[in-house]
Amino acid sequence: MEQDLILLGRVLSFVASPFSETGPEAAVQEHEAIALRGGRIVALGTKAALVKALPGAQLLDHGDKVILPGFVDAHVHYPQTAIIASWGKRLIDWLNTYTFPEEMRFGDAGYAAEIAARYLDLTTACGTTTVASYCTIHPESVEALFAAAQTRGQRVVAGKTCMDRNAPEGLRDTPQTAHDESAALIARWHGVDRLTYAITPRFSPTSTPEQLEALGALWAAHPSCLMQTHLSEQLDEIEWVRGLFPQARDYLDTYEGFGLLGEGAVFGHAIHLQPRERDRLRESGASLVHCPTSNTFIGSGLFDLHGLMAEGQRIGLATDTGGGSSFSMLRTMAAAYEVAQLRGTPLHAAQLLWLATQGSAHALRLEGKVGNLAVDMEADLVVLDLASTPAIAQRVARAADLWEALFATVMMGDDRAISEVRIAGRKVV
Repeated sequence: MEQDLILLGRVLSFVASPFSETGPEAAVQEHEAIALRGGRIVALGTKAALVKALPGAQLLDHGDKVILPGFVDAHVHYPQTAIIASWGKRLIDWLNTYTFPEEMRFGDAGYAAEIAARYLDLTTACGTTTVASYCTIHPESVEALFAAAQTRGQRVVAGKTCMDRNAPEGLRDTPQTAHDESAALIARWHGVDRLTYAITPRFSPTSTPEQLEALGALWAAHPSCLMQTHLSEQLDEIEWVRGLFPQARDYLDTYEGFGLLGEGAVFGHAIHLQPRERDRLRESGASLVHCPTSNTFIGSGLFDLHGLMAEGQRIGLATDTGGGSSFSMLRTMAAAYEVAQLRGTPLHAAQLLWLATQGSAHALRLEGKVGNLAVDMEADLVVLDLASTPAIAQRVARAADLWEALFATVMMGDDRAISEVRIAGRKVV
């Protein structure tokens, strides 16, 4: 039988949303210890109480380090790992110059497996324990990521990207093959171990109405899957969509009209939304994912986080690698803070951490499984060193409280701040 494990440190657990009226700090409860058994959390509390309740448990003392839920990255493109931080293009040119040539390589199962393993290694080192990824049109790309995640016991959401127009010939499928290959992958992987399938049209410009209709029918037949795509990332993209779908009321309508809007729909970016789109997204229970490093790197715009949160939208946070310029959710939180400052609405450290954990889990419909430290949740967690570099340590020495100290690591931290990572209770970093 696996031995119980008690971790000691500054254990932070969300008891409410830090965007609620109670305020950011009241949303977080601090504990002295957390107990793990069989890949799940079994208790939180004082050291004395947990040692008494679990007398045979192993103790691991992290001192003043902070123990948090593992980070949840709600929108990524793992096939773009090797082209991250490519120079100088906006969205459509960036896709044609960098993304599509790289994605052509993923019909090779060996290459797909190599990049899938590399991607999960890089993100785990940054404290990320759950990701939602687009793959390529090749079923091999999905098989590679799910197989790598399964071997690691990791919770991953992914799906075959579907495109039947406005892409190179080697990256186009058809309405029928998009439907049938996705259906076969759903049958093989969805709900197996810690894996979730997401039906994945890349975005409206690369799918014909016939393909969107086929994927809408597929989602209707498999409603426990997620549906992920892109929405209103750049203004020229919106104009492109308007020309391709002249009968649509707006960009969102190109999905809504084909049954691709509802609970479980996850829309990346969503920067330039019309009032009708905002209303329908909220009413339908769909999720939006803020991708701040990507939105600034590719020059897309400034996401209206506070306005959308005030409306009651369901919002997560993501690196959007490789359009985003970092694998690190710490760097992504820092970028989210900077974008919010440009909009005149600064974010508290508790709000940033919530977006990167419980907020993203909520956006992916995984809030009962990951994204928080609570009894019976899966034991995915990260241990943060709040003095990981001399620059951060000297700032923390002047911090008035835990939140000021945490904020320094959010703004200046990188993989050196990640002291330990556990996936399903097992130490992986």
